[in-house]
Amino acid sequence: MSEPIRDVVIVGGGTAGWMMAAAAARFLADGQRRITLVESEAIGTVGVGEATIPPIREFLGLLGIPEAEFVAATGATMKLGIEFHGWGAPGERYIHPFGQQGRDFDGIDFHMAWLKHRAADGIGPLEDYWLSAVAARASRFAPPSADGRSPLSQLAYAYHFDASRFAAYLRRRAEDHGVVRVEGRITRVAHDGASGHVAQLHLDGGRIVTGDLFIDCSGFRSLLLGDAMKVPFRDWTHWLPCDRAVAVPSARTEPLLPLTRAIAHDAGWRWRIPLQHRTGNGLVYASGLLSDDAATARLLAALDGAAEGEPRTLSFRTGRRDRLWEGNVVALGLAGAFLEPLESTSIHLIQSGIQKLFALFPDRGFAPILTQEYNRLMAAQIDAVRDFVILHYSANGRVGEPFWDALRTMTLPDTLATRLALFREKGRVLRYDDDLFSVASWVAVLIGQGVMPTGYDPLVDALDDARVIAAMRELRGGYARVAAQLPAHGAVVQELAARGAATG
Repeated sequence: MSEPIRDVVIVGGGTAGWMMAAAAARFLADGQRRITLVESEAIGTVGVGEATIPPIREFLGLLGIPEAEFVAATGATMKLGIEFHGWGAPGERYIHPFGQQGRDFDGIDFHMAWLKHRAADGIGPLEDYWLSAVAARASRFAPPSADGRSPLSQLAYAYHFDASRFAAYLRRRAEDHGVVRVEGRITRVAHDGASGHVAQLHLDGGRIVTGDLFIDCSGFRSLLLGDAMKVPFRDWTHWLPCDRAVAVPSARTEPLLPLTRAIAHDAGWRWRIPLQHRTGNGLVYASGLLSDDAATARLLAALDGAAEGEPRTLSFRTGRRDRLWEGNVVALGLAGAFLEPLESTSIHLIQSGIQKLFALFPDRGFAPILTQEYNRLMAAQIDAVRDFVILHYSANGRVGEPFWDALRTMTLPDTLATRLALFREKGRVLRYDDDLFSVASWVAVLIGQGVMPTGYDPLVDALDDARVIAAMRELRGGYARVAAQLPAHGAVVQELAARGAATG
């Protein structure tokens, strides 16, 4: 007879730890299973992951978190996509929008029709066929419609939020539902002599915490998976050479944009994330090309509003552990993998790891098939996200800058090289089971950065050209009219926050 997991121990707080704790309190706490989170106030958290992608709304819904309450508690704003400045070439910009692009024609992807007819009068840029992009450019927002006939059904959104407030909010919910927080720094990890599993955590002051399943949310330290279980790290800095970031908040500015911005510079890129109470800013860079002092000065000089706090410098290494589940240890967040925040995937990968763990939740026998499948699924998803991030760098048009020239000519992962070859030939993008990003997302970045295929799907030639062009013009005009009628993003956020504050 199998023995159920009785003690789940989470190591580390922050976003990953308290996301796991809140989810465990919701789905694992059955009155017999104990959930314990160990963290030390003396150990800081990264706390700069303030942008998300649309699946975060599913996670919050599963936890039963009302949107208005969440918006009020975390300083959240809405996010319709990411605006990239200077990635195709200095001075150019494009949006990677969320949501549906245009309407397919007889099952043929919309972008194929655009590729054929883009030079026709009234067709315009591809970006005009995402309602999310058109609304974002005008700083307007509305929730998606459930009516599939409405253009509003094509909207999708995520959030920007204060990561520290998010963790604190989840902590309150988790503790209210029985999670026990233990304060203390871990001084030693003791293993079971027979299985090699983690058995005990020894804390300063002499306290010992035992457990059956340990969740490593210790950040870059990877205290359990890396240090205790000795799982190797795969370094991806040959593809993604940025290894530093400096971050600082600044005063809120108007209008309140429903967009994250990613602004390229000669040694990396800079982010701008609008919140209700401030703007999050950061500069990602390669330390071999830009000193910490120079990066800080560059970031401060580029702020839209007055700085509110001291800049913080972070060091990181891009890559992932060979396995994210080893023995009775599962790593979430930075403890298992790090991909720079270019496409706002860090929080989603935590969410995905939690959901896959629940789908494959073990008993104390820890059947190897569960571990193997979890590691296969997580590695495939992380590697696919890695390829999408590398695409932004490799498809750059910043000719004459050593950092960008090297990235444009580097040898790509075979998986990405195949995708690019398929797109360049006839504009084809295939979506695989492990893909996080849709066909429309790949198309948005490829076209946005100037990667144009030599042709298009021959099936487009079977369509009536006049009918397709007329339909495209109507779609473009319709999106512009609908977006112009939407309320201002700032007004929507203000109303939600007020409602959440009143009921929270």
